[in-house]
Amino acid sequence: MPSLLKRKPEAAASVMPPWHPNLRNFARLPDTKVVRTTFFINGASIFIALALLLWFAFQEYKIHNLDRQVADWDRQIDRDKRESDRFIALYKKFQDEQARVTEVDAFLKSRPAVSQLILRLGQTLPKDIELDSYEQSVLGLTLRGTVRGTPDEASGYASAYLDQLRADQVLAEFFEDYAFAGAGVSRNPQTHRLSLQLFLRFKSAFKGGKK
Repeated sequence: MPSLLKRKPEAAASVMPPWHPNLRNFARLPDTKVVRTTFFINGASIFIALALLLWFAFQEYKIHNLDRQVADWDRQIDRDKRESDRFIALYKKFQDEQARVTEVDAFLKSRPAVSQLILRLGQTLPKDIELDSYEQSVLGLTLRGTVRGTPDEASGYASAYLDQLRADQVLAEFFEDYAFAGAGVSRNPQTHRLSLQLFLRFKSAFKGGKK
């Protein structure tokens, strides 16, 4: 009985295949890889190409948006330029008017006050002389009046009044020269009285400039 269950050595040796040399050509055998290496290379190339394409597309989109914004800004600038030019022209006109007003104001401030001069001349006027007119110009002040007395007396009164004006400390603040103007002392053919004409020249500070 036990001899039936025991395998014979000859039977075991007959199961093993006989040895023979491996004559297979591996270069000619088909590739049995499930995923080939070229697949990964091609996939990576396609991915890089798609990424570059998307990047260029995004850059083009940004440039397009910038061009559109620049076009909108240009239209807005063209729309507002007319109003801006108008306001600039008005501002320049305002500057010109302001310059004129400033110049006139400076000129008026540079002139002695008329009331101040008339008051001083009235306070110092001799009894034998009457002032008929008062004319102020850029260069100075012209006084016209009438002198009582004979021609010799009138000439003396006029010369004395001129010296009085030269010695006046209040008027010396405004004037630098005092002299007879025109004929000086002459007879008025209408009133048959002696007429007096004096010219008081302003100081340089009052000739178009500020005091």
